[in-house]
Amino acid sequence: MQRIRLRYTKRGRLRFTSHRDFQRAFERALRRAEVPMAYSAGFTPHPKVSYANAAPTGTGSEAEYLEIALTTAREPETLRVLLDESLPTGLDIVDAVEARTSGLADRLTASVWELRLDGVDPADAESAVQAFNTAESVEVQRMTKNGMRTFDARPAVVHLETQSETADRPTDQPCAILRLVVRHVTPAVRPDDVLSGLRAVADLAPPVPAAVTRLAQGLLDEETGAVTDPLAPDREAAEAFTTADATAAATAPA
Repeated sequence: MQRIRLRYTKRGRLRFTSHRDFQRAFERALRRAEVPMAYSAGFTPHPKVSYANAAPTGTGSEAEYLEIALTTAREPETLRVLLDESLPTGLDIVDAVEARTSGLADRLTASVWELRLDGVDPADAESAVQAFNTAESVEVQRMTKNGMRTFDARPAVVHLETQSETADRPTDQPCAILRLVVRHVTPAVRPDDVLSGLRAVADLAPPVPAAVTRLAQGLLDEETGAVTDPLAPDREAAEAFTTADATAAATAPA
């Protein structure tokens, strides 16, 4: 059985699709692309697909991950192209590697997020960010299935800063851009929790909902604060395997 790990995106209007919506679309794409999927046992067999830490509905993402199990080996890049062509634009398969290591979910320990705050002056956002970063704790509330829950959002935020606007804007309305790195903890701290924290410490309240995009997720380097590519170990293992095969072939007796 071969395992393939995929990175996919949620862009444009398709950021509003739920995780269940994506699951249905992806399973249809598997059938269209005639992928030789492995199935679970039991009365209701289903394709062996493992999803990892999906982004909340309404947020865009450049870094969603899943793993599929195949009964027949396929070349990862060829499979990626077939699946990408079978999905709607916006749900794009952008990377594929053969799984040669264990623990993909264990390597998703942090995310990099971008928040675009239309109608917010960058100077006001900078002041709010400074207040958040210097606070020892930032208590926020979120409604859960068990009722309202209060928790401290500050420890999970590794890095929070404002970014300069680089693209031309169609209007003269102000826009602040925030970049943040957030640890994956329990309870999960989401970008909207950070926005609630900015409102709590600095009364920053965007007039319209923020446009939120996950730029990356992976293993957090505690020394640098960087979030590394979770598929890199599989690529390195594949390269080592290929090199070993080539060396064996070159040294084999004629």
